[in-house]
Amino acid sequence: MDRTRGRQGTHALLGRDSGRQRVGEFDRVEKCERTRGSHGATVAPGAHKADMGVTYATATLAALGDTKGRSMSQDAHAAASIAREAGEVLLAVRAAFAVDVEPQERGKRGDAAAQARIAQLLAERFPGDDVLSEEATDTDARLSADRVWIIDPLDGTREYSEGRADWAVHVALWERGDLTAAAVAIPGEGLVLDTSSVTPAPASAVSPVRLAVSRSRPPAITEPVRAGLGAELVPMGSAGVKIAAVVRGQVDAYVHAGGQYQWDSAAPVAVARAAGLHASRIDGSPLLYNGADPYLPDLVVCRPELASRLLDLIAHATDHGETS
Repeated sequence: MDRTRGRQGTHALLGRDSGRQRVGEFDRVEKCERTRGSHGATVAPGAHKADMGVTYATATLAALGDTKGRSMSQDAHAAASIAREAGEVLLAVRAAFAVDVEPQERGKRGDAAAQARIAQLLAERFPGDDVLSEEATDTDARLSADRVWIIDPLDGTREYSEGRADWAVHVALWERGDLTAAAVAIPGEGLVLDTSSVTPAPASAVSPVRLAVSRSRPPAITEPVRAGLGAELVPMGSAGVKIAAVVRGQVDAYVHAGGQYQWDSAAPVAVARAAGLHASRIDGSPLLYNGADPYLPDLVVCRPELASRLLDLIAHATDHGETS
């Protein structure tokens, strides 16, 4: 996927000539069969506060008051709806261009179509909000905005292009300093996880510890962590799918130190926090979003009871030069 770093207001995003052309190009494929609805029902109890720099998460909706809670819930439902619809567009594009189109080109077309649809929906529903997107041009105007949507229209272009299911759509809302609502769609499974309806991560009933890793290029940090935990490696596709796997109890942790951007992790990290999981940088410091530089190279998402041990292993590996 092209790493075009971007932000524009929602009207500007929608008004790009290339965006208008893409919407027209894919009008016919949007009539294809849609994926089914979202996953999860009850509001997760919660979110936990920072614990000596190890765990950082948003406060519970109740702690923020009924009015704020309702607003956050509405934003989360909107994020889920937008992510789901973008996923439907991506599935339709892939089906329409499954033959006689090279995989790389198929990925580009899907990316563009999903970006156009998300931009359109944000412009219609939140015309005053700003946007930071992988597929749009960035300016510093978003840095003074109260509300910024951080989106990745297609996380896992390679998996998408190859006809696999382990790719995702990310839609997150940053508001006055932190992530307040988000959704991650995994269209290949007909699944949407969002911050208002995600259930607490299920307890682990499997031994050994399971680590989600890239199926093509696991970062160097993986081996010392695996060895220290006696862990099993579980290869899978996009970052969003890996973090969602922790939320769903399919794995126990995801550690990454190979370079990412804010849009790669914003939505899945917000969902993970809402499910009561630990999410931080690999040094234990908070993951901060809507920064001037969209580069956010590393993270840890795991069960809370694993956090201290994981961070200690990472610190030891870093001190001994085992991460490069």
